[in-house]
Amino acid sequence: MPPKPAAACNAPPVNAQSNDFTSTSQDFERDLTSLAGRARGATRARVVRRAAIAYGRIVLLLTLAAASANASVAALSPVFGAIPAGRWHFALVASALFTGWSSNLHLQRLLPPHRPLAIFLPLLAAYVPAVQYVLSSGGASISTLAGPRWGPVVIEALTLFPLLAATAACVATEFESATGIDEVVPLPRWIGDALPGIGSWAVFRLAESVTVFTEITLSAPKVVAWLTTRVASQLALATAYCIVSRPSRLWMYAVPAILHAMLLNSHLAGSPWALALNNRALQSDGWVVLDRRESITGYVSVIENLSQGFRVLRCDHSLLGGEWTRFPANPVAEPVYGVFVMLEAVRLVNVPDKTIRDADASCLVVGLGIGTAPAAFVAHGIDTTVVELDPVVHEFASRYFHLPANHKAVLEDAVSYTDRLVAEQSVDLNRSGLATGRFDYIVHDVFTGGAEPIPLFTLEFLQNLHALLKPSGVIAINYAGDLALTPIKAVMLTIRAVFPACRIFREHERRNSDGPDFTNCIVFCIKQGKRDADITFRAPLEADLLRSNVRKQFLMPKYEVFDADFRSTEDARIVRRNDTAQLTKHHAESALGHWAVMRQVVPAKVWELW
Repeated sequence: MPPKPAAACNAPPVNAQSNDFTSTSQDFERDLTSLAGRARGATRARVVRRAAIAYGRIVLLLTLAAASANASVAALSPVFGAIPAGRWHFALVASALFTGWSSNLHLQRLLPPHRPLAIFLPLLAAYVPAVQYVLSSGGASISTLAGPRWGPVVIEALTLFPLLAATAACVATEFESATGIDEVVPLPRWIGDALPGIGSWAVFRLAESVTVFTEITLSAPKVVAWLTTRVASQLALATAYCIVSRPSRLWMYAVPAILHAMLLNSHLAGSPWALALNNRALQSDGWVVLDRRESITGYVSVIENLSQGFRVLRCDHSLLGGEWTRFPANPVAEPVYGVFVMLEAVRLVNVPDKTIRDADASCLVVGLGIGTAPAAFVAHGIDTTVVELDPVVHEFASRYFHLPANHKAVLEDAVSYTDRLVAEQSVDLNRSGLATGRFDYIVHDVFTGGAEPIPLFTLEFLQNLHALLKPSGVIAINYAGDLALTPIKAVMLTIRAVFPACRIFREHERRNSDGPDFTNCIVFCIKQGKRDADITFRAPLEADLLRSNVRKQFLMPKYEVFDADFRSTEDARIVRRNDTAQLTKHHAESALGHWAVMRQVVPAKVWELW
């Protein structure tokens, strides 16, 4: 036989060739499977990363929108008051967000190609403070023409609404670019369709609740405190919009708005230039702003009328008190408003079987204002404690008005303070078995912006004051409201539930028989007494007047209010901590009436320039 070829001799057996081919095929399939897995992993990571970036931008945009909404309503509060400024604010915000969310594609089609809507957000944000300033100030301002009922709506519709609508549209677009997350976290369709809208609204509301700027201005460093003021915060938000949005040359068009806010906007608190600008504008009318600060209760300032010789303390769109500068303080200043003098008549109430000597007496004053009543109590030699929530109000009263230093200042919420005192008194009662109270007199004088601070007129708070009052003690409560509305009936019903013996006096005689009847009322009550007739006043002595002409005229209450003077036909009930709706639902009308009164007391120009 011929020899076999070498290749044939060296060739592997058929079965060996088959096994090697199978092994190679399996390795190839494993490699393909591994590559596919790595590709899927990489794709999944890219989807998650892309979605995280998109959702991060969404949260930032919604946070900026919420902060802008808070800053807008805060900027309008000094001109219109906090309640009128916020009356339609929620409805306008909700409608702006819905409009932007539902029409993002239509808005984008209106723009030139390659111009995403996001690049216009910094422009819209930058011009908000400038346009609001122009619309709310000046002789033909929206404030004067539309008043507090519609003025805030018009201004925010022209400034805040476009910003929020554009932001919501950008958020909707971001959600569309982040739809790949469904590949990572699959959801039922009905949840996936509803979740973006519901989640966006939840994030917005959460951000809205934590971006209230004025709450942190007192404890923050100076730079941070300035950035959290009304106008400065709006400028900071415009800058933040620039960072979040895509870079664009359009940003240069925001420079005029920023320069206007820095150089021409007198509302920019904390700026000496803005304050000088403000005073130059007010000089022709004989007014000057001595000092101003944004604080936890609002915009607080000291303004003086140079031509007539008096100064007042302002908080947003209300006055906390005033005194004449053309008369010497001897020994106390002459107050501008007589209602604060009437509070001092708490000393004139006859107490059965008891004579309270000033040198032995103690007084608790809830709510400071400029300190008219506390200064008088200190001048009479009474040990006086003042509870004031706002440290800036106390600082300005001490620096620019004649609040004496020899008083005890408690700078905290009156509810928590009285809760603590009552708890301490209960411990003393358990130890000694005697409940004597702490104060001979209590003066309750809290009010701002056309509405009462509701927690300080509840049954529970008044019961605290009753417990802190000595058995022979007297309390005077100042309530400012409209006698034609239900809240004053509810408050008086609550007061009488704690203090059965009370008499009510108003600041001035009623001038009109129909329409609103907004006035300051002083309620005098005694702890020991069952009938209103138990309250009588002694005639003031010369020492009671403190050599003050205003006290000669206003110290003795004159114009008594009876139940028949409350004109509301709605049933009233006792105000409790968990049942305050009967007061809040009338706040808007009361605040509108208060706004009209304040515009008669101080010129519109002074309110608008703040």
